[in-house]
Amino acid sequence: MTATTEPPRAGFRLSLLIRDTRYRAITIQVLALAVTAAVLYWLGWNTTRNLAAMGKQIDFSFIWGRAGYDISQTLIPYTADSTHARAALVGVLNTLLVSALAIVLATVIGVFVGVLRLSNNWLVARLMTVYVEVFRNVPLLLWILLIGAIVIGAAPEPRAFRDGTASMILGSTVAVSNRGIFIPAPVIGPGAGWLALVVVLSIAAALLWRWRARRILYTSGRMVPVLWPALALLVLPGLAVWAGFTLAEGEPLAFDVPAIAETGIPRFVGGMQLRGSLLALWLALSLYTASHIAENVRGGILAISRGQTEAAHALGLRSGRTMQLVILPQALRVIVPPLISQYLNIIKNSSLGLAVGYMDLRSTLGGITINQTGRELEGMLLLGLFYLVISLIISGGMNLYNNHVRLRER
Repeated sequence: MTATTEPPRAGFRLSLLIRDTRYRAITIQVLALAVTAAVLYWLGWNTTRNLAAMGKQIDFSFIWGRAGYDISQTLIPYTADSTHARAALVGVLNTLLVSALAIVLATVIGVFVGVLRLSNNWLVARLMTVYVEVFRNVPLLLWILLIGAIVIGAAPEPRAFRDGTASMILGSTVAVSNRGIFIPAPVIGPGAGWLALVVVLSIAAALLWRWRARRILYTSGRMVPVLWPALALLVLPGLAVWAGFTLAEGEPLAFDVPAIAETGIPRFVGGMQLRGSLLALWLALSLYTASHIAENVRGGILAISRGQTEAAHALGLRSGRTMQLVILPQALRVIVPPLISQYLNIIKNSSLGLAVGYMDLRSTLGGITINQTGRELEGMLLLGLFYLVISLIISGGMNLYNNHVRLRER
């Protein structure tokens, strides 16, 4: 009997980094990383050299200097004597405000229009198609300017409310004028903290009830009412706390209603002002993005087999329940990925608010601050960093939700 021996293994050679598939992928990644690092280094070195030739150097200390300009809409205290950093923070909050409002409204309108585009009613389906095609195929900037002209130019002046030619709406609590919309402002009273806590707990209880009702439906097939119990959980505890504190110590939450000044320059006093620039940008972003979201929703619904709808109808489910419980939960797997891009577009497109005078981060840090300090490179770097961080946060959160609703194979 003869003994067999394994052939000796060849030693490592540099040629294996290219020829051997075990090392080739690593080699390509290392080379790509090295080239990227070299390009970034060259860009930084070239920028620094050019700035030095102009007598400049990269310096971010300008953000602690005096801003010296006013901002029409602020969510935090701000004056012209505040720093550029404070002005940038005001711009950040204004950007987040209009973006959050636009995301909510665009999602609601987009889902509504996307579902109605598939309606059996010929007129409704065609009207939704016209809306989508008109808003989707016209540049967003034009819609911002057009809606801004309507909101700011077509509304009555405050003088008209004093003369009686214009009147407030909703029980004389809301005024729509060319200075913006004036709405009641909340006034904090004793027990407001407890009321806020109860409201938060009520929202959590309503969501928990909805989750439980859906769990019962999926496990046993028994339908549990959701709408009225959820409304009761949302409203009744807060009303009870509000009534209790009102009788004992005073109203924990009241509202300051706006009114037209009887003397002096015609203006509204009291209440809260929503400026026309905010309304114009909010509506334009919402209506424009909703037309894209509607197509995502329509595509997601069409991706679901027609047999799903027929099976639900065979079980006795109405069209509304079928859409809510059968079609949309499955369509979310198709809708959510492109929806992430639309949310990111809202954040970035909010920088167009400069066209109607909305003071977001692009107008403060990326506009007036850069013009005053001459620090265009530093300002744009900070501006780009903000949009990058916000986009990554939204993308990460939506990806977590996408993983939650995606189809899991057994």
